[in-house]
Amino acid sequence: MSYRDDFDKNLLEIVDKVDKKIQPKFAEIDEQIIENQAKVLKAFHDNHVAESHLNGSTGYGHYDEGRDVLEKIYAQALGGEDALVRPQLLSGTHAIGVSLLGLVRPGDEILYITGKPYDTLQEVLGLAGSGIGSPKEYNIDVNYIDLKDNGEVDLDAVREYLGVNVPKVIVIQRSRGYATRDSFTVNKIKEMIDVVRSIFPDIWIFVDNAYGEFSETVEPLEVGADLMAGSLYKNAGGGIVPTGGYIVGKKELVELVSYRFTVPGIGGAEGATGSLLSLMFEGFFISPQVTGNAIKGAIFEAALLEELGCSVSPKWDSPRTDIVQTVNFGKKEPMVKFAEAIQHNSPVDSFVTPIPEKMAGYEDEVIMAGGTFVQGSTIEFSGDGPIRPPYTIYIQGGLTYAHVKLAIMGAAQDTFFSK
Repeated sequence: MSYRDDFDKNLLEIVDKVDKKIQPKFAEIDEQIIENQAKVLKAFHDNHVAESHLNGSTGYGHYDEGRDVLEKIYAQALGGEDALVRPQLLSGTHAIGVSLLGLVRPGDEILYITGKPYDTLQEVLGLAGSGIGSPKEYNIDVNYIDLKDNGEVDLDAVREYLGVNVPKVIVIQRSRGYATRDSFTVNKIKEMIDVVRSIFPDIWIFVDNAYGEFSETVEPLEVGADLMAGSLYKNAGGGIVPTGGYIVGKKELVELVSYRFTVPGIGGAEGATGSLLSLMFEGFFISPQVTGNAIKGAIFEAALLEELGCSVSPKWDSPRTDIVQTVNFGKKEPMVKFAEAIQHNSPVDSFVTPIPEKMAGYEDEVIMAGGTFVQGSTIEFSGDGPIRPPYTIYIQGGLTYAHVKLAIMGAAQDTFFSK
């Protein structure tokens, strides 16, 4: 018996057509994987990773040589001078929040030039929610410049704003979050940075790099960003790190935010790694391959679902800069049905049916589907979205391409071919 016996004949014909169409794009991704793997391998070699480095620390975490070596590897591979790579950073949102709040002081301003921040960060920054503990309470302004109608950064508006205001930190959000815009490629980010630097050469520029690591062969720090942050249970952890985040960039800025991460006087000198170091090393080492698998999965998703009449972004042959694929359904019912199908084609909790609900940090009800080995892991195959027009599912991740292909075929069958 073949796996193909489980699928509708008409669906299989479309899948076979898609498979042939996307092969040249897959060859490009394979070359990208090798380029990124070479960078990571060189960082491991240059920093003389030894078996003893795989053993973590306890208590205060003093003299954790493995942790220090891992942070040097992150800095080198991602184009920075220094890094914090810690299990105590609870998520990408936490790492980004620590970074931004560590860079500013009362009277300063944080300016997003890529539109309104992602939903969960709106509460962190005091743009939504109670504002308790947010920059509001510390007389720190947080502003943003709206995007153009086509989803591009309004560089003229940025120039105009910076002509009369002097923010302390400029923020660029690489991935789309729950917006309908395209994610910003590293080339696009360079254009933004060049415009800002033409006005303020020394201003601090921070990039929210969530979902972006190793999605291209160049990282934002290599085109002029000063600091960036992300999660270890997205790309950088390779799908096997159970918790944590990273902050990487200029040495002076990493030190500055380290005192927000812990407390003044301690900074990054403490922080036990427990039993997680070996997974953190291994996860980063395999991250280029796992990220490549996820991107291949996204290409297949886009090509197949477009053939089935869905509106998708990015298109299958468009440039990729993260692991997110969106599908617009236009109505709540098919969106929810597709999310249910994603859950039912996952390895964990496949028997569970997701339902929309209110969640901390989100303004709308959200449906989240993902039977993942690590809770909330979006380098693993998953899908989610806010219950609001245009009723978009944001599909992320996939540890293996084979699983993504089978899961999307299953979701397509349940949504479009079920009797």
